[in-house]
Order: sequence, then structure tokens, then C-alpha cells
Amino acid sequence: MSIRLLSVVLAMTVLATACASTSGKVLSDGPEESNSTATTFVPPLTGPFDPTGGAARDTTGAELIVDADYATTLPRLLSSLPWDTDWSRRSFADWSELIRGLQQNDPRDVIPPIDSPVFETVDAASQWLGPREPGALVRHGDEVRFYPLGILTRHEIVNDVIGDVPIAVTFCPLCNTAITFDRRVDGEVLRLGVSGLLRNSDLVMWDATTLSLWQQLTGVGLVGEYAGTQLDIIPSAIVSFEQFATDFPDGRSLAAESGGGRRAYGINPYRGYSTSESPFLFAGELDDRYPALSRVVGVDIGAGKAYPFSELKQVGAINDTVDGQAIVVWLAGDTADALDDQAIAISQEIGTAVAFDRVVDGQELSFTATDSDRFVDDQTGSIWSVLGLAVDGELEGTQLRLAPHRNEFWFAWAAFFADATVYGG
Repeated sequence: MSIRLLSVVLAMTVLATACASTSGKVLSDGPEESNSTATTFVPPLTGPFDPTGGAARDTTGAELIVDADYATTLPRLLSSLPWDTDWSRRSFADWSELIRGLQQNDPRDVIPPIDSPVFETVDAASQWLGPREPGALVRHGDEVRFYPLGILTRHEIVNDVIGDVPIAVTFCPLCNTAITFDRRVDGEVLRLGVSGLLRNSDLVMWDATTLSLWQQLTGVGLVGEYAGTQLDIIPSAIVSFEQFATDFPDGRSLAAESGGGRRAYGINPYRGYSTSESPFLFAGELDDRYPALSRVVGVDIGAGKAYPFSELKQVGAINDTVDGQAIVVWLAGDTADALDDQAIAISQEIGTAVAFDRVVDGQELSFTATDSDRFVDDQTGSIWSVLGLAVDGELEGTQLRLAPHRNEFWFAWAAFFADATVYGG
């Protein structure tokens, strides 16, 4: 085992122990800092992504299996769990794919989700967040929110409500997947938690209503009453705090008080993970077309398509059509890697990679990257920020709509979407 991977193992052990021993409060170390940022507010996205040329991808996976004799095949590591989950219903074939990431007798919420999030202004958040620190950007109606990955690495799930929509903002550090779900199913609002189980190294969630298990990377119910059910995915993106603050200075950022502490949230408990050679607790076969822990943008339209960061770095912007939907994927900025250096604020540069619908008022635009982390469209010559806001030109003030996508490690995309197209691959 490499030194870096060993540090990840130790970090996960320390994190689990700390979370369990503090009843939901994170570690605290280091001083608090101050700074501020603000510019002019522009109205954000006014609704969810609504593709006109292609349906949202079907990620339900294997056909639902209903097995009345499940007790004869259920592995001991699952049968020994003190849960009332309906193990007779599952949406995947091989029980061995489910493994324990945490070894407690009942590992549910040992890594505690945030159920009562508190938000603060951009100015308040800038007193402790560095400009390069990454977070999940979620927009709905007139509300724009930023969920720092420095908080999400220690909680993994935030159960929230934005506008009138109950959402779960989730992050799996082992796969680098930040995904936001509508947590309403069959009229029920689910409270999602961290089960302590993994599948293909990805977070397996559980809901407190039916005790069903859910795959974080796809939003598909794995086991229980909701096995085979697909949670609706709300488009979101991993961006830097500075990018969020510049384009949405009236937005709100998840406050450290939400999880009971502030000072440890800038510390990465998975030090060296993203620059290690192999994923942690992954037993599947690795696809060697790209390094396992290199990043891709996985676009969730139709059959889906992946865009490696290595391809994006060469051109900055890729104009494409996925299942009839015109999109653009681009990469810019010096957004920090949340999973490399111990201090996230000074971690290696990864950049912000985002996918957008490139149709505006019925006109299909095509984009080119500039040398100043901006983008220009060929049709009107308007200048666009990395967050899809036209900052100059004929379309100034226009906001592109996010396409449903994720940034994930290559091994994770290849494990769950082995048959999907890869740009340049």
C-alpha cells in the first residue's frame, strides 16, 4: 500500500471515529480568518434544466430483483446489520458489490449528514473560505446557494429546501461526485443519510422513511421498498467560492455552524487521495483508457457522455450534441482540488468544469475559450463567465442553463456507465 493511500485509510478511520465520538460535531482546529467579496447581482437560472431534444438519462440499472429467499444469499456483513430494510428487493445482481466502508455495528450516520442547514452571506462566508475553495453551486428560481466541499467532505449529505423543493446536496469524496437530488418520492419527503456502505467505492445513502438504500452516483434505489426507483437529479456544478461570489454576490453559502464547527472545515481528511494511483475500496476492473483518478465531466442526457478534463484542457470549450441536445462543456479558473493537499485552500489547481445548454431563445450558440478564463459565442460575440453568465455584449445579463452533469473520477464513471460514449476516447 502506498504512503498516500495509507494516509487516506487513516484519515477515513480518524474521521469516522471523530464523527461518532462528537455526536455529529466535526473536529475543530486552527484559527478563524477574515476577508470579503461583492459585486453586482444578476438574476439566476429560473428553473430546472428542460432538454428539448432528448430525455433525461435512464440510470435505473439492472432489472428489479424480487427474491423471497434472499436470506439464503444475503451476506453476513449485511444480515448482521440491525436494520429493518426490505432485503428481498434489489436493483443489482451481485450482493458482493456492497461492502462496508465503516465497521461500526450500525454505521448509519456515523458520518453525520446536515439536517438543519444554516446559510450566510457572501461577505460572512469570505471570512473563512478562501477564493479557490470548491463547492457545489445549486440554483433554483431566485435562490442561489454554495455548499463548500470543505463541509461536504465531513458530512457528505445536506438535507435542505430551496424555494419549495426539498433537496439533498450530496458529495462522495471517494468518487469526487457532487450531486443534488429532489428528495420527494411518491409524495413523501425523504431524509437521506450516510449508510456506511459503499458500492464501486461510491457512497450508498439510506432514507429514514423506508430504510431503503440508494446509490449516490446515480440516484437509483438499490435495496428496499424503493429499489429501482430513480431520484430526480437537479443540475448543479462544482465551482470556486470566488466564482460564486463574483457572479452571485447576493447568493447564500452554507455556514460552518450548520455542522457544529468551523475551523476544521478547510482541512481535507483524504489527503493525497486524488493524486494516488488507485481508488480506495474499489474491487471492480479498472478501465485503463485514462488514469483511474483523473477527472471527467459526466453529462446525464440520454445515454450519457463523458468529457475528460485532459481533453478540455486542450481547447477550453467543447461544443457538442448529446441525444439531440446542444450543449457546451468548458473548463477554466484555478479552483482547488478538495481531495489533494491537507489544506484545501492551497491545494493543486483543478479548475471549474461545467456543462450548459447552449440554446438561448431558440438560437444555438457555439463557444470558444479566451485567454482570460472567459468564453465568447460565435453568433453574437458576447462574453461569458465560467458560470454561464453573459458579462458583455449583445446577450449581457443572460444566464445559460446548467445541463445535468457531474465531475467524477474516471474509474467511477467507467464503473457505472461502461457503455456510455467518451469524448475523444
